Amino acid sequence: MATDSWALAVDEQEAAAESLSNLHLKEEKIKPDANGAVVKTNTNAEKTDEEEKEDRAAQSLLNKLIRSNLVDNTNQVEVLQRDPNSPLYSVKSFEELRLKPQLLQGVYAMGFNRPSKIQENALPLMLAEPPQNLIAQSQSGTGKTAAFVLAMLSQVEPANKYPQERGQKISEQIVIGTPGTVLDWCSKLKFIDPKKIKVFVLDEADVMIATQGHQDQSIRIQRMLPRNCQMLLFSATFEDSVWKFAQKVVPDPNIIKLKREEETLDTIKQYYVLCSSRDEKFQALCNLYGAITIAQAMIFCHTRKTASWLAAELSKEGHQVALLSGEMMVEQRAAVIERFREGKEKVLVTTNVCARGIDVEQVSVVINFDLPVDKDGNPDNETYLHRIGRTGRFGKRGLAVNMVDSKHSMNILNRIQEHFNKKIERLDTDDLDEIEKIAN
Repeated sequence: MATDSWALAVDEQEAAAESLSNLHLKEEKIKPDANGAVVKTNTNAEKTDEEEKEDRAAQSLLNKLIRSNLVDNTNQVEVLQRDPNSPLYSVKSFEELRLKPQLLQGVYAMGFNRPSKIQENALPLMLAEPPQNLIAQSQSGTGKTAAFVLAMLSQVEPANKYPQERGQKISEQIVIGTPGTVLDWCSKLKFIDPKKIKVFVLDEADVMIATQGHQDQSIRIQRMLPRNCQMLLFSATFEDSVWKFAQKVVPDPNIIKLKREEETLDTIKQYYVLCSSRDEKFQALCNLYGAITIAQAMIFCHTRKTASWLAAELSKEGHQVALLSGEMMVEQRAAVIERFREGKEKVLVTTNVCARGIDVEQVSVVINFDLPVDKDGNPDNETYLHRIGRTGRFGKRGLAVNMVDSKHSMNILNRIQEHFNKKIERLDTDDLDEIEKIAN
């Protein structure tokens, strides 16, 4: 990452913090519906919501940028071997893998002391002779990239200057690209002879199949490859669509899965506040801040417009506010998160772009200014779990406060309660004694 872009992102965030109080947003037309609920008739609202949907590719890159070390994964690893009679083994040191001396030296030079949990199980399968195919579940930050790079480098023969054909100047032994470009290089442009490819890696398959065309292109590349080409596929999630895709492109695989351990809500105290308007929600938030000490807080909004308005209002009240939303470049988001981690801002106002994968030890309160719903207006339980899971981490007790401003959002809250089988208590933010009790 160029240092210039990081510096620019930080400068922009600091400038934004200074100018938040001067933000002038277009007025929304607000009117009550038949039930007395507030309805916004802003013509840009639908577009704003649509633009804020999850971008898996951007989220994946963001996770890479903000991580400085491996994730400490507590999930148990389950290995399903292609040949159940083959001896199952894992390694606890890189020496056990019988790597080429140069590769072993490179591993230690990169700062790897011992294999991560995914590497312990995946590397023996990937480095086996003859090579074996693999489908593996592994999230960003677990060491999977180093694992498949070792597998690729182990197959490289420096004397063979592949891939190349028809006099083109591609003499490198490893090609990294998007499915569309690699397909063109193999078929249309003939830069690569697919029959000479020894290892084919599909990384972040869940991100890939969410991108239009990538799934079909990957399958077309796979069909060009020789029978003895080693196929390696990695994905953070294994929903049905990913499984179907994996089974199409990886024949006779060994499979590594993470036995899922649900994030627990046991360490998080959950409350809701009844409000009748956006301004009342903001006042409830101010009352909360006035009554209890909050180290750092994350506040989730449904749209960019609400997030911008709320950040501006909090800034006027004297809070150190960072704003994070989907229109920012990924590098800018990473810079904002890093500043928040360092405590330079105490409040992070964000849309769903920040719901996953960000661990900040000082976060003691998560506030759902808007409850999470899917595109059909139903409760998004998984997002709710990821949001409030930002608090109550590292063995500490956390606090989650949900703002409810209509019959519809009350219905959403009730369905979330039912889903997790956890009661969410009502909180009266006009009662200072009651607020103080929840902090104890």
